[in-house]
Amino acid sequence: MNILDQFKLNGKVAIVTGAGQGIGKRVALGYLQAGAKVVLAALADDNLTTTAAEFEQLFPGCSVAAPCNVTSQTSVDALVAATLEKWGRIDIAVCNAGVVSFNGLEAMPLDEFERIIKVNVSGVFLTAQACAQQMIKQGRGGSVIVTASMSATVINTPQKIGHYCASKAAAKQLAKAMAVEFAQHNIRVNSISPGYIMTELVEPLTDMHALWKPQIPMRRLGTPEELMGLYLYLACDASRYMTGSDLIIDGGFTSV
Repeated sequence: MNILDQFKLNGKVAIVTGAGQGIGKRVALGYLQAGAKVVLAALADDNLTTTAAEFEQLFPGCSVAAPCNVTSQTSVDALVAATLEKWGRIDIAVCNAGVVSFNGLEAMPLDEFERIIKVNVSGVFLTAQACAQQMIKQGRGGSVIVTASMSATVINTPQKIGHYCASKAAAKQLAKAMAVEFAQHNIRVNSISPGYIMTELVEPLTDMHALWKPQIPMRRLGTPEELMGLYLYLACDASRYMTGSDLIIDGGFTSV
């Protein structure tokens, strides 16, 4: 087989959470370009509506918007049901939805801490579990990809995001545990840990950019487009023997 053929996703169906903007939007775009059908899952807002319309123009009939709250089992179950009704299968699940806030641990209210954990950890669990259950029924295996963060490995400064670091470390370890448990079903589970990426939410934080860049060996923030290839690799047949891995892509930040 030609190596490039292994990177094609023709005939595959992918669910991408947090697909309305940022990393999730680019991952979904990459999967569409590789030939997959893609379910764009995100909270119902203008971003999801705009992205769905944009992709429909580029790839008619190949993507669908599915409003979803990943912290709700009912909502996640509805997401899976809608995917099966539309395309009858699930091959790839990207658990990408996540949130962060900038509030030090010394003053953080419990409800704020729990909100971060609920989205970044429970949301991964619910999405991955529901998709894996369907993959097991199908009997063809599949790929689950968790968006962790370099914050699962280091504590970022000067911003105070200890709650986020804890949640992403938990998500990374959860992915490893699922990789071990799901391997018997030929379901691969890996995580990707991006560094500072210039998403729509990060772009306005220009004061922080000036503080972050000197800490990065490549002296710049990454772009969402620079993550697309890695998400494609973990979704496609080229990585069919890879599971339980966390791949850091951070411009060298965690190497120093």
